[in-house]
Amino acid sequence: MGFFKKKSNSKLHTNSISTSQMMKTSSTDELKTNLQENIQIIKDSLGKSSDIIIREIRIGKEETIKAGIIYTDGLTDTTSLQNFILETLMLDIKGTEIQKKLATDQNLISVLKDSAMTVGEIEELTNFEVLFTGLLSGDTIILIDGYAQGLIISNRHLVERGVTEATSQVVVRGPREGFSENLRVNTALVRRRLKDTNLWMESKVIGKRTKTNVAIMYINGIANDKIVKEVRLRLDRIDIDGILESGNIEELIQDARYSPFPTIFNTERSDVVAAALLEGRIAIFVDGTPFVLIVPALFVQFFQTSEDYYQRADIASLIRFLRFFAFAIALLAPALFIAITTFNQVMLPPALLISLAAQREGVPFPAFVEAIIMEVTFEILREAGLRMPRSIGSAMSIVGAFVIGTAAVEAGIISAAMVIVVSLTAISSFVSPTYDFAISARILRFGFMAIAASFGLIGIMIGLIALILHLCSLRSFGVPYMSSLAPFNLSDQKDTFIRLPIWKMFTRPRLINQQNTVSQQDSASAKPKPSKNKENEGV
Repeated sequence: MGFFKKKSNSKLHTNSISTSQMMKTSSTDELKTNLQENIQIIKDSLGKSSDIIIREIRIGKEETIKAGIIYTDGLTDTTSLQNFILETLMLDIKGTEIQKKLATDQNLISVLKDSAMTVGEIEELTNFEVLFTGLLSGDTIILIDGYAQGLIISNRHLVERGVTEATSQVVVRGPREGFSENLRVNTALVRRRLKDTNLWMESKVIGKRTKTNVAIMYINGIANDKIVKEVRLRLDRIDIDGILESGNIEELIQDARYSPFPTIFNTERSDVVAAALLEGRIAIFVDGTPFVLIVPALFVQFFQTSEDYYQRADIASLIRFLRFFAFAIALLAPALFIAITTFNQVMLPPALLISLAAQREGVPFPAFVEAIIMEVTFEILREAGLRMPRSIGSAMSIVGAFVIGTAAVEAGIISAAMVIVVSLTAISSFVSPTYDFAISARILRFGFMAIAASFGLIGIMIGLIALILHLCSLRSFGVPYMSSLAPFNLSDQKDTFIRLPIWKMFTRPRLINQQNTVSQQDSASAKPKPSKNKENEGV
């Protein structure tokens, strides 16, 4: 490649540089004063990519000032680029006081930033690292010949899915809006619900190559400062090439990395995040995903839904208790059936025992092998139903399970009772409000089946003790995972297995929040009272 040469004047100096020298330039170096040198460095650093648009224009009196406009096609709003940047620089400032300033002022960058540009967010840049980050994010870069400075103008235009209904956490009553893949849209949805000056947000960039925007949101004065500091510390320790989804962040900052139970809660509902912030939790937003992380996460939190607080307290308590019961069935039903039919037959009534024995007559496998075959088959059908097109996925799962179950019973491979138990277990696993927590029961179910086949009910009891000890040993960002059950806190039982009326829930969780524990100053004043106006009687 040849050399770029420029005539020198009072402010611009002659500079020549070869391609080999440019390629040695690091992206962290400072900008050069020569426009052609800066443009060549940008081209070489980005491999002369076809979607990087570079346009050289002339501005100022008699068009003597060279400027470069650089943007990424597809990420930049070209309409605003033409109307508010190119038109302003090339047409609007001609014959105005701004043009006189351009001819006389010693810092043209400041004149353009303060007096010429009509767009919203403008920042000065002095090095290539900031330039490349903004350019590849969709911003427009303006470089002026003779200045080792530039302007970065925020006019990004990203293709967005928009705010739609949450699909993973469906409710009958409550808001329908769910998060999208745009970080700013997601934070705006939360700010619309919490109009509080103490709702603070901190931004970080994680990923050496993806440079993913990550935001931490919490309510100052409610969130525990130690937990906020711990979240910052764990995020700052991440050193990785790329972050593509919040699941990458979750796996890198979670406490128990080898536990089947999630210690970080994720949601795509803005009302869930707002409620968590009011309790003193911290939300972690990741650009490019509709799922927001919430820490700390507790065991009982995975049985709660936003709908619990929109329904009456008695209905919400009944449904929540049903979720705990369904979790126990999903975890232990096959294991209990195996233990009772293999070791503890005396626990069954004689009529039921005779019926089960008649069904198992001719079945070549023991109960444990039967359960494994049916469980693995159903897991395959479930996964196939998720990956297939939605129009046929659910139908395929239902028909497949019905056909395979019926055929297996008629062929004498599986007993009818085992099909009923496995089907009830599968249905119970769908009751869990969160997908991650349901997977924990699916994993542990096989372990309980194995110890039930080896030791019967004694093995199940030993497994439950080990499971409870494991749960009590877990922590989520320093908070015991089994709060408020272990350690037991009587005041927090108002929102554990059951939910008391909202007018009785006047304190926040004690172990999560230790600064501002009162959410209602006087619970008695919030309690509904009957009207004493006799004129309203009989209405």
